[in-house]
Amino acid sequence: MQTALSVMDFLDRAESVYGDRIGLIDEPTQPAESWGSLTYRRMAELARAQAAGLDRLGVGRGERVAIVSHNSARLMTSFYGVSGFGRVLVPVNFRLRAEEVAYIVEQSGASLLLVDPELDEALAGVPCARRYVLGAASDAELYDFTTAPVEHRIDENDTATINFTSGTTARPKGVQLTHRNNWLNATLMALHFGASDRDVYLHTLPMFHANGWGMPFGLTGLGAQHIVLRKVDGAEILRRVERHGVTFLCGAPAVVASVLDAAAEWDGPVPGRDRVRMIVAGAPPPSSVIQRVEDELGWEFLQIYGLTETSPVVTVNRSRAEWDDLPPAERAEKLVRAGAPALGTRLRVDEQGEVLVRSNTVLTGYWERPDETAAALKDGWFHTGDGGSLEDGYLTISDRKKDVIITGGENVSSIEVEDVLYGHPAVAEVAVIGVPDRKWGETVKALVVLKPGRSAEAADLIAHCKARMAGYKAPTSVEFRESLPRTSTGKLQKFRLREPYWAGHSRGVN
Repeated sequence: MQTALSVMDFLDRAESVYGDRIGLIDEPTQPAESWGSLTYRRMAELARAQAAGLDRLGVGRGERVAIVSHNSARLMTSFYGVSGFGRVLVPVNFRLRAEEVAYIVEQSGASLLLVDPELDEALAGVPCARRYVLGAASDAELYDFTTAPVEHRIDENDTATINFTSGTTARPKGVQLTHRNNWLNATLMALHFGASDRDVYLHTLPMFHANGWGMPFGLTGLGAQHIVLRKVDGAEILRRVERHGVTFLCGAPAVVASVLDAAAEWDGPVPGRDRVRMIVAGAPPPSSVIQRVEDELGWEFLQIYGLTETSPVVTVNRSRAEWDDLPPAERAEKLVRAGAPALGTRLRVDEQGEVLVRSNTVLTGYWERPDETAAALKDGWFHTGDGGSLEDGYLTISDRKKDVIITGGENVSSIEVEDVLYGHPAVAEVAVIGVPDRKWGETVKALVVLKPGRSAEAADLIAHCKARMAGYKAPTSVEFRESLPRTSTGKLQKFRLREPYWAGHSRGVN
């Protein structure tokens, strides 16, 4: 017998087995009225009511529903109320500017746009057939508790979510992830990191980011409790770890840094010692930071490597029995690697040093981009664009072959930033690169050649970018050059530009 895998399986099980358990505690302080504490039975009722509301609005099977929201119960429930009933959820980065959101809404063909109240004014000009601001007022329109939703038949290869990633082009690409992709990713994450119904998970990771790495699915199916955190703050993370008995959280290296900084100022023992495990991805922090997590916080450090295109898990790195007696510094050196392939994942490194992946979590394609899909999935392997090496079954990422900068866990297309800078009247040439940064892992740096007779200050160019794109994408520093190195065919040699900044680093990523 074979039954189709559906993201709804996770909430169905939670309702059946853990219906009376508090499954989700919403962010108490938010512009939309908080939903407070929800049992898993109530979560399932809300998901069905949302699906019935979409029926009433005429949003049919396969239609896209875009949502731009900070972490919230409404966003998490939408993974089920939208995707679980045959539509496609498009979770959008809430840090993007209106023009960027408008492109995603148009590109995905979304017929319904849901917007966080904090973003209402900024996104007022984003066109969509239907638009609602999340909150108590719109709940009456979006949730129908009077009728049962239409039960659309779901094939496990149907697209469940479209997650837009900056990639290497100036325009973001829509990553199509199926029910099967999301289901297997969520199950692998739960399996490799030992999740159970005793876990309390703190949502420090944005849920829009690769669907919260699958945690809204896998931990729900196991009956763990979700604690929603709207905005990352190190001290607030520690307070909630203490208040709710948190055992599990995920985040980029910048989140690790914020917690370590807060712990240094914490009055009394740091909460969660010998209880909390933290999964880190986006870019590996230095081994010294890993050691600080284990020594100063007493938390277990774990790492994954992945991409939005892989749902995201590719490799996992968790301390193993053979490392128990190693000195802390030596164990940290082993944990700094990207990790070993997740169950069912095949890896190889080609002749050019690029990491290739074959897995059930790999995307079906980029939305309405057949040429880029074919290039990414050439010869039956997903081409990550990252350089790396395999030794003793463990992957180490050494360089980023694509023009992507990962700052604070967020992808920034260097091409996109360059395109904006070229719009400044004083800029003749520009190269945008990632340089090491203690807090963010990498930060955006612009190397600029000015037009003859023109002048500009670094602050002018940074302000120019911030006015036209999300703030995290803007350069944090600008350096003026007389010229930029190019090949005989005119191609910019970014590796030469990066070299001085990465001198002393064992890898070209941080």
